[in-house]
Amino acid sequence: MNWSISFEPLLSWPLFGLLVVPLLLLALVGLWFRQRGSALRFIALLALAASLLNPVFLAEEREALKSVVALVVDRSQSQDIGDRTKQTDEALAGLQQRLARFKQFDVRVVEAGKSEAADERTETRLFSALEGVFRDVPPSRIGGAVMITDGEVHDAPAGAPEFNAPLHALITGNEHEKDRRIRFENAPRFGLVGKPLDMTYRVISTEGDGAPVDVRVSVNGELVSVEHATVGQPMKLSVTIPNAGRNIVQLGIDREPGELTDANNRAIALVDGIRENLRVLLVSGEPHAGERTWRNLLKSDASVDLVHFTILRPPEKQDGTPINELSLIAFPTRELFVEKIKDFDLIIFDRYQHRDVLPILYYDYISEYVENGGALLIAAGPEYAGENSIARTPLNAALPAMPTGEVVDKAFFPRLTDLGQRHPVTRGLDGSASEQPHWSRWFRTIGVKNPEGEVVMKGADNRPLLLLDRKGEGRVGMLLSDQGWLWARGFEGGGPHVQLYRRIAHWLMKEPELEEERLTADGRGMMLEIRRQTMSDDPGPAQVITPSGKTVTVKLEKAEPGIFTGSLRTSEIGLYQIGNGDLTALAHVGPINAPEFSDVVSTENKLKAPAEATGGSVRRLAPSSTLANLAGGVALPSIVPVRSSAAASGDDWIGLRTTDDSTLKAVSRVPLFGGFLGLGLLLLAIGSMWYREGR
Repeated sequence: MNWSISFEPLLSWPLFGLLVVPLLLLALVGLWFRQRGSALRFIALLALAASLLNPVFLAEEREALKSVVALVVDRSQSQDIGDRTKQTDEALAGLQQRLARFKQFDVRVVEAGKSEAADERTETRLFSALEGVFRDVPPSRIGGAVMITDGEVHDAPAGAPEFNAPLHALITGNEHEKDRRIRFENAPRFGLVGKPLDMTYRVISTEGDGAPVDVRVSVNGELVSVEHATVGQPMKLSVTIPNAGRNIVQLGIDREPGELTDANNRAIALVDGIRENLRVLLVSGEPHAGERTWRNLLKSDASVDLVHFTILRPPEKQDGTPINELSLIAFPTRELFVEKIKDFDLIIFDRYQHRDVLPILYYDYISEYVENGGALLIAAGPEYAGENSIARTPLNAALPAMPTGEVVDKAFFPRLTDLGQRHPVTRGLDGSASEQPHWSRWFRTIGVKNPEGEVVMKGADNRPLLLLDRKGEGRVGMLLSDQGWLWARGFEGGGPHVQLYRRIAHWLMKEPELEEERLTADGRGMMLEIRRQTMSDDPGPAQVITPSGKTVTVKLEKAEPGIFTGSLRTSEIGLYQIGNGDLTALAHVGPINAPEFSDVVSTENKLKAPAEATGGSVRRLAPSSTLANLAGGVALPSIVPVRSSAAASGDDWIGLRTTDDSTLKAVSRVPLFGGFLGLGLLLLAIGSMWYREGR
């Protein structure tokens, strides 16, 4: 209860002064000259002035406010190591029990490190969580904070935190912990496919430098080498990037006896493989309306080096022109098809026919090139059905279909087959979604019989139009019409010739994204997303092996023809192994080599500076002889409420600040000169003055 006196004048201050000041001066003059009755006149004047000032007696009823105390609990993944979780739970329960005895504290508990956001899982951000607790609390009401953590805090300030109250840290773990870890020192983000990539790494141990360690090097899950590293020294590493797109390079070391965890015994680097320019040989049999369609497309692709020849003067064309007067160059058949054929990633025969330009033996070389992993595309025209068809050469061993000799000149809309709707080369072609495709017609189809491989597009009378086949280790494509240039010229609105031709070429050159059977996975935040590309109707569920070794089944749902997807919300950061049928994939969830696992040894050092700057303390929870107050196996200090100017920590206690803030609940108001009491006092003073003046 607080008491006070307040004045509530009945007159305004100017009017009060105008009335009272002259009377006060007269009374003071009377007192100065010691006139008779001047003292009574002065007292009567004071009584009149007091009644006009209207003094009021106030009695305030107030309720003391509580100091806000934050208990910040570290629930990051490093706290799962050893007995740290148990120590944390016991310390939290003990602190809550002790703080419950003090009514002057408002205890708020916040757990950090369990957010769904990946960046909050990979770093221990206790001060960000603490800032959220005190956001709505006035500085005068902050009593302090107690952190239960292993000390590996990644947002600790270098000095005092923003609040002016004691900060105490209780450290889980033990003093003499042992750990060994590996990390990349230098890992380029990009590398050329098939070329060595230089990297550096380091093995770090709490026991010092010098000991030799075997390091397993894996690329995309396959062990490629075992390196010998010296602990503490930067080590050089050279790996060959096998695939275009994302590649995962992993380093691993064995767990040491007595080591805290093996979670940081692995290091990951993601390297995007970039192909060197693909070399394509385009051979046009003769000039025709669509000859430049393939050339323009391939020349516009920055990743392609194109060599293009057009047979303008076949051997049978003899017009008597002297050789030295011809501006044409001779077709370098031996150089292209014998000496350098292995240098090409793709050979395209565009309306080519056998005219003895190539010796018959060279077709065997081309077939062998395909069998050994090369790529061949036949863009067929009427000549494929004629007497000089390349199907009548030894190249027929590599071809997916033999001609019937029939050329169908009939208007038609190219359409996708059921297989083509799922095949990555033709799936989702712009304009293919409707029954009548939104592209122009073609007018010629080359008849074939007994097609092998996959028929992904059909032409007139449902005849095969686009064939894709595998021969040995290589691939062959056959486009059974020379009318694709109509799409390029915009006839009847044109069509997706660039999209189609580019997909055909890149499928033949084994672009991973265009594989019919492909399993990929990617981590987005803490979500593992799985994508299965397949020609089957149901690939079945995917099996996921988590970084901790658990196996989880993920159902794959059909997203579009040939595409099945699934997702898994995860709680672990690290490398996941995904399997479906004979296919496997790797995916990393969360940031690569997250700080949460870079150093897992508990420490007092990171929180020492901010704690000491506030008058707080940092101490371990593991029992010691200096702390007698034990709570379930952990050494908890006593809690002492302290004033703002008092010390906030001792050998076996921690102090939390109390506040002087309060809230006003009620006010009792009693006017001192109000009612009969005030009137009686005023009459008594004036009556006494009148009585004295009357004598």
